[in-house]
Amino acid sequence: MRFHVMTLFPEAFDRSREFSMIAQACRKGLISIEVTDIRAFTDDRHNTADDYQFGGGHGMVMKPGPVIEAVESVLAGYLLEQRARAPVVLFTPQGEMLDQRLVEEFSGAEALVLVCGHYAGMDERVPESLSARQVSIGDYVLTGGELPAMVLIDAVSRLVPGVVGSPESVTEDSITTGLLQHPLYTRPADYRGMEAPDVLRSGNHAEINRWRRRESLKRTLDRRPDLLRSADLSDDDRKYLAELGYSRLMSRG
Repeated sequence: MRFHVMTLFPEAFDRSREFSMIAQACRKGLISIEVTDIRAFTDDRHNTADDYQFGGGHGMVMKPGPVIEAVESVLAGYLLEQRARAPVVLFTPQGEMLDQRLVEEFSGAEALVLVCGHYAGMDERVPESLSARQVSIGDYVLTGGELPAMVLIDAVSRLVPGVVGSPESVTEDSITTGLLQHPLYTRPADYRGMEAPDVLRSGNHAEINRWRRRESLKRTLDRRPDLLRSADLSDDDRKYLAELGYSRLMSRG
């Protein structure tokens, strides 16, 4: 998987490629993160990438030329048929919400071109010209698109085979399964009077799996009941949720 990042602040990505699984994945050649400075495509001696809004208004707007030309310079390295497998992603609070479904969709691409906005926003001709997918990582406003780009790179990279040591760690993750993850424990069994559940130390894997499933259901009901509407639930799951009051909760909705 290749990530091409278009940004006004390329130095923001220096450390993100130097630690944890992302660094290992880069060293192994499983992913690559190539950063392009948008200012390199400006046409004045001050490298101006923004300007005042037409019609007035607060905040500067990123100019279309430098952004579009930066993206075109990257896509020029792909054959025409490959470009369809290298979607352009523009980060904006107005975009579709980044969730696991969208992450999985992006993981099937050959490459991703990630455009990081700044200031009040980006000239509307950028997404129009590039047929960009507009994506948001949440209902809040950040100073720029660099952090959202890092979030997407991290989330998509985890789905690239070989990046995460245990494939089960990916398939059993919270959200990926449709439910929140069950509580996790490790040694010591007793820490300051707080004990890990006996069932997890019993060696009875059937009971362990049952406990984990039920704790996952309970935690999802408590914290993200909306996920239960689309989760793949067994008859036993539904019976347990009914005991917890889920059916009553649904009838009130």
